[in-house]
Amino acid sequence: MSDVRERIDGVVIGIFLGFDDDASPLVVFPGNPEETALPARSLTDLTSDMIGSEVALLFQEGDTMRPLIVGRIVEPVRKTAAMRLVRDGECVRIIGEERIELRCGKATILMQKDGRITIRGTF
Repeated sequence: MSDVRERIDGVVIGIFLGFDDDASPLVVFPGNPEETALPARSLTDLTSDMIGSEVALLFQEGDTMRPLIVGRIVEPVRKTAAMRLVRDGECVRIIGEERIELRCGKATILMQKDGRITIRGTF
């Protein structure tokens, strides 16, 4: 009798656990047919600092023994307001939320939200 395996169609969220001796990424996922992590192929670069991250998986020909990492799940990050530069005739205005730091060589000017201004240099 032939070996019948369950096919998985669609994306499955798994966990990236590290790399095996051949530098293949190792993953686990719901419906994993083995008791241990499976080696996977990847469409995205993975590094050791990403271990433990959730990854989106597809399966080659629907075979659960052949996972393919199509991406890493990332948490949304609150975007900070970009620095605005308005040139108004001869006046240039730079606006920062917390502080503004200007550097040139050994000179530094720091302006902080609370009104403090720090000037550092060699003179």
